[in-house]
Amino acid sequence: MRLIQYQDESRLRVALVESATQVRPIRVVGGSYGLAHLAIGCQQSIAEIIEGRLEAECLDYQQLIDAGCLLPPLTHPDPAHCLITGTGLTHLGSADTRSAMHTKLANSSETELTDSMRMFQLGVEGGKPGIDEVGVQPEWFYKGDGNWVVPPEAALTSPSFAEDAGEEPELVGLYVIGEDGQPWRVGFAVGNEFSDHVIERQNYLWLAHSKLRQCSYGPELLIGELPAHLEGVSRITRDGVTQWEKPFLTGEANMSHSIANLEHHHFKYAGFCRPGDVHVHFFGTATLSFADQVRVQPGDRFEIEIPAFGRPLRNPLIQEEEAKLPRPIGAL
Repeated sequence: MRLIQYQDESRLRVALVESATQVRPIRVVGGSYGLAHLAIGCQQSIAEIIEGRLEAECLDYQQLIDAGCLLPPLTHPDPAHCLITGTGLTHLGSADTRSAMHTKLANSSETELTDSMRMFQLGVEGGKPGIDEVGVQPEWFYKGDGNWVVPPEAALTSPSFAEDAGEEPELVGLYVIGEDGQPWRVGFAVGNEFSDHVIERQNYLWLAHSKLRQCSYGPELLIGELPAHLEGVSRITRDGVTQWEKPFLTGEANMSHSIANLEHHHFKYAGFCRPGDVHVHFFGTATLSFADQVRVQPGDRFEIEIPAFGRPLRNPLIQEEEAKLPRPIGAL
């Protein structure tokens, strides 16, 4: 089951994806956020809540896109209460990359490993604990709040001071915090964790700076169990011509951490269990064009596709033109 969220005049609406061309609106107030809180309050699954709330007539999916009505599949009424975060070094990558990585791990002493390699090794060894066990904590980063989120099909803006505007195709977990502080997973989506890889490569301690960019996720929200093995394709097009394309693998079968372990180490902090908040958590990438020496330019379009998630996530790239001068800070 997959859902989308869209704007219908002055109302936020959520709809069930019936096919590649049709969606069926759901009678609920407040979009997918309202739907999630209704499910929490009724102690039912979202699938159960949807039963009996589907409208009779379907809408044309493409018309919603063409009209600019499509939104991220889960948002908060107040963007400041939507936290965007993520974890890195969580994916094993392709078979060749994995083999090369394991060879290096086996042939290197602990002192020869970089911090990134050491973090990856910790995940391989302890990122998938048994039931009721706590595994090793992953790399973690903060990306922004809901104001930094760009809807599917809308443009991602590279800041004027950025040195790179690279995509990161990722699996995203979407969560709502209940009134008692209990986190609830609403579902999963495809995400583009848009980053500055030049800054990150210059000095890994600038990783936090490289992440403070816009991002996008959706357009569809997958409800229910996540397949253990997922195959996707990430591509960059320019004037309708593919400039770069690469398959990638995700899902727990292709990760060094379990989803449950990544969730535990995020929501173990009381500050992330504030009632009513929405959390958008990126689970890490398996491939990126920057690693293949690809440099994007304004007008290029990112496309990230995982068939199990329906329609691809697509965002064109634009460049912020005005240079940012040092901002004077007032003293009180």
